[in-house]
Amino acid sequence: MARPKLPRKSTTIDMTAMCDVAFLLLSFFILTTKFKPSEAVPINTPTSVSSKIAPEKDVILISFNKEGKVFLSMDDKEKKRAVLNTVNVTRNLGLSGGEMKALVDQPFIGFPIAQLKQQASLPSEQLKGSTSPGIPARDSINNEMMYWVSAVSNVYQGQKKPNLLVKGDNEAKYPTFKYVVAAFKKYDFMTFQMVTNPENVPRGSELYRLSLGGKQISQ
Repeated sequence: MARPKLPRKSTTIDMTAMCDVAFLLLSFFILTTKFKPSEAVPINTPTSVSSKIAPEKDVILISFNKEGKVFLSMDDKEKKRAVLNTVNVTRNLGLSGGEMKALVDQPFIGFPIAQLKQQASLPSEQLKGSTSPGIPARDSINNEMMYWVSAVSNVYQGQKKPNLLVKGDNEAKYPTFKYVVAAFKKYDFMTFQMVTNPENVPRGSELYRLSLGGKQISQ
């Protein structure tokens, strides 16, 4: 006697709950993501063999291009507001609440202190590093990085120091870097990181041997 055939039924899985979880996770990551400070101008960084990754939180980025224009970016808006307020008070700039908000919302500081009102009047989409004069830092007489680093030191007093990143163009002149670092030293910021373009360690070099535990590499 033949065995009766049972009807085959396709299996269905209700994905509604899974979709809800996926959208909740997506919303969470979007709301909690903290973006790096915007770069003022494209910079061709020098190469290095360092594998250390730059920090992504509580970052103060000082960048300068090959023309020597210096820009300051911060990822923490509350700290940026406090730094701007310190400069506003100590330099008697008379910035209004609206101008302060505009500067906080803009991606970088790229004007001399006396022209911050002019920068505040520019919409963020019109603010470009290529057309901004930059923060003066080309000589010891007019090194406005001193004022900015002083303000940073004031805001972070008694707190963990920020992550200072310096990103300079490979064709930039040394004096620009020199006067930026001079401002760091004056206010006891003795540790900062250079942003570079990483490359592989050359085979056969001392650093290459150290990376392999000091073993001699046969050629």
